[in-house]
Amino acid sequence: MLHFSCDLCGKELQPHDDRRYVVKIEVYAASDPHEITEDDLDDDHLESLSDLLQQIEENGGDDELAPVYKQIRYDLCPDCHKKFVRDPLNKEAHKFDFSEN
Repeated sequence: MLHFSCDLCGKELQPHDDRRYVVKIEVYAASDPHEITEDDLDDDHLESLSDLLQQIEENGGDDELAPVYKQIRYDLCPDCHKKFVRDPLNKEAHKFDFSEN
């Protein structure tokens, strides 16, 4: 038997009794298409590729060279689903209400 819990609040979700929502997020590096010029075709990219491979070997798990694609999945209870749909980036938590001095 599968057991689910809300990934936000931790509430146990019963498969037959509770409604459950699935949130899937894909994160990838944005890539704007570049125009290829004659100079690009004339360049020898083998050396730059070799430099990149050497940099990967030297730096190991450098963040700049981390994978550019990631899939994330969350199970949410109905209450957390409502909160997520209203504010998916949780911007409300970052608002500050400063008093005027």
